[in-house]
Amino acid sequence: MPRHTRALPLALLSALLPAACASTPPTAPAPASAPRVQVPAIAHPDGETPQWWYRNGAAAAAANGAMSGKAKNVILFLGDGMSLTTVAAARILEGQRKGGPGEENLLSWERFPHTAFSKTYNVDAQTPDSAGTMTAITTGVKTHMGAIGVSAGKRNDCADSLGKQRLTWLHLADAAGMATGIVSTARLTHATPAATWAHAPDRNWENDAAMPAEAHAQGCIDIARQMVSTPYGPGPKVMLGGGRSQFLPAGTPDPEYPDKTGLRRDGRDLVAEWKAAHPGGVYVWNRQQLQAAADAPAVLGLFEHDHMQFEHEKDRAAEPTLAELTAEAIRRLSREPGGFVLMVEGARIDHANHNGNAFRALDETVALSEAVRVAAEMTSPEDTLILVTADHSHSLNFVGYPARGNPILDKVRDAPGEDGKPGAYALDNTGLPYTTLSYANGPGHTGASNRQPAGPKTYPHNPSSSQPAQGRPDLTQVDTTHPDYMQEALVPLKSESHGGEDVGIWARGPGSEAVRGTLEQNTIFHLIVQATPKLRERLCAAGTCDANGVPVELPQPEQFRRKD
Repeated sequence: MPRHTRALPLALLSALLPAACASTPPTAPAPASAPRVQVPAIAHPDGETPQWWYRNGAAAAAANGAMSGKAKNVILFLGDGMSLTTVAAARILEGQRKGGPGEENLLSWERFPHTAFSKTYNVDAQTPDSAGTMTAITTGVKTHMGAIGVSAGKRNDCADSLGKQRLTWLHLADAAGMATGIVSTARLTHATPAATWAHAPDRNWENDAAMPAEAHAQGCIDIARQMVSTPYGPGPKVMLGGGRSQFLPAGTPDPEYPDKTGLRRDGRDLVAEWKAAHPGGVYVWNRQQLQAAADAPAVLGLFEHDHMQFEHEKDRAAEPTLAELTAEAIRRLSREPGGFVLMVEGARIDHANHNGNAFRALDETVALSEAVRVAAEMTSPEDTLILVTADHSHSLNFVGYPARGNPILDKVRDAPGEDGKPGAYALDNTGLPYTTLSYANGPGHTGASNRQPAGPKTYPHNPSSSQPAQGRPDLTQVDTTHPDYMQEALVPLKSESHGGEDVGIWARGPGSEAVRGTLEQNTIFHLIVQATPKLRERLCAAGTCDANGVPVELPQPEQFRRKD
């Protein structure tokens, strides 16, 4: 080839490279009909008012085309602490349980057509907690760590929070005549389910006994009492989860554990109050009772004194699985002609990661996948928007060079082409094998603690003090696939910490096309309300929409309270 025919492309390439390097990565164009919402430029973080957060989220959702959605129903699945690493490892575990290598498998929501990343930080923290993150998802406003349904303020200041209560999309649906439901494997008063319905500056105010006297005097109400209140409409038709202790008076024996009682000091029986607010509604506390209440117009299920049991440990004859709870909620809510909204939390993914126990974290993620599969089969993508996301990440690591199909909970066996012998355990620089999964911090630290001796740790392990590790333990004869094996952790902590990286959003159904790119977490609220005509119409009726019908003004809860 003549020399000049090669020089021309090189010259062109040289000229184009600087411009290409200086440009930003291309993004999917917004639909031509997508309305534009102007957002004022601010200084971060000082200019981040609740109204700014709300409008910023509205602009992002509208630009992505969420306003074109026509969802009758919305289901949000929240995998608490479900990091992308947790998803990838659970995908492999499920695939290996099916008899395959694992890597080729997909969890149910990974088959959804639309995906995005969610930025999870709180206004006061790079690495967030579940309360502030779920409040962003439910209200459209980012807030402080520990906040339940209130915009940013002082965590322990009741008086400050009273003017900062925010409307959630479940409140909005209740006011708009849609049926609502809440399902969680945690206490119903725990951070994620609480943030769908309650308002508190501190997530720990789950019952009246957990609140400071000053907060009571200033007019704050505990989370459990708020969960049974109905200020916007009839209230949730379905509430299924754990946490009986938060709803029952002190001295009232638990029906399942005679040695345990309720925690409330105010003498209120919130189960009785819920029944009074839902004539014909049925309270249940085990699987058999739930099945017997199939025709009840509303159901409150409190299946444990505290959190529900891990899937691995529960007595399935007595306690429903998350998939069963999800199916029951959808079956009931689907009766409502005005459509429904439902939040389902796989809460114990987070708890297992905090415990430094990857087996339970992955097992709970697989259980959430089954719940999502059931929901997808019971609903139509023509009228039901399903979103799956997480509130925050964790410090779980997926590392080494294991061979394809290596058991995900096992020690690393060398892949072909690596320096070691294929099929043999990979060794660290001290000659010891190591696992594919590990934690950056947590109770799996192998130094001696006040609870267990030096070496591999066994679930449960909740130390209050630890000693430095003297090298790594030899795992050659240790069954790291055992459900109670705790993965090694670098930094010793009583409880493993959250992570600060982005988490995934997966979506199917009307409006799901707007789920793309990297989004601030509070944008999820706006994706939901903009894609659901009954929700956005109710917001517009309150005067919060712009000329294009986009809800852009921060709604005040008082505007949506029922008048009777």
